[in-house]
Amino acid sequence: MPPLPPAFYTQDVEDAARALIGVDLTVDGVGGTIVETEAYDVADPASHSFAGATTRNAAMFGAVGHAYVYRIYGLHHCLNIVCGSPGSAVLIRAIEPRHGLARMRERRGVDRPLRQLCAGPGRLCAALAIDLALNGAPLDAPPFRLTMAERQVPVVTGPRIGITKAADRPRRFGLRDSPWLSRPFSDTPAASQRN
Repeated sequence: MPPLPPAFYTQDVEDAARALIGVDLTVDGVGGTIVETEAYDVADPASHSFAGATTRNAAMFGAVGHAYVYRIYGLHHCLNIVCGSPGSAVLIRAIEPRHGLARMRERRGVDRPLRQLCAGPGRLCAALAIDLALNGAPLDAPPFRLTMAERQVPVVTGPRIGITKAADRPRRFGLRDSPWLSRPFSDTPAASQRN
């Protein structure tokens, strides 16, 4: 499948978050299909960019099509894709692990069930060896590779996870009925087909 075109990253952050469902993401050949995302932008009280540019969130205000990687709780890393207007990024919450399973298991612990390898942003980054060294890295060059979805996929929408501000906004997107999500979506009629 072809890589994502540069124009993909210029679209509105919510459109990009929805369109990333079904995209194949690998880092040095290890990864899988994106099944869950969340959208954030500068007007969003839950976003790192809401208070303006800082050293930590500088990548969010940089060129689209780059990674914004940050650390939470002093332990885990989170991968975001910078897109749309300045201060916008899509958090990659979960993937279906498909490439380099042995390396993922080694990084996450060989006794981990396959279902838990990449279900959640911290687990995903550990499995794909994503850390602060990749903050600001271009997504159209190694070690990253993002390729178009093989087909249209059904996308469900719901509120984001683990935030207190603007928690009710439906800015979380997922592959409908996927067993690889970090957390299931509640039954909602707000599902749509991705173009």
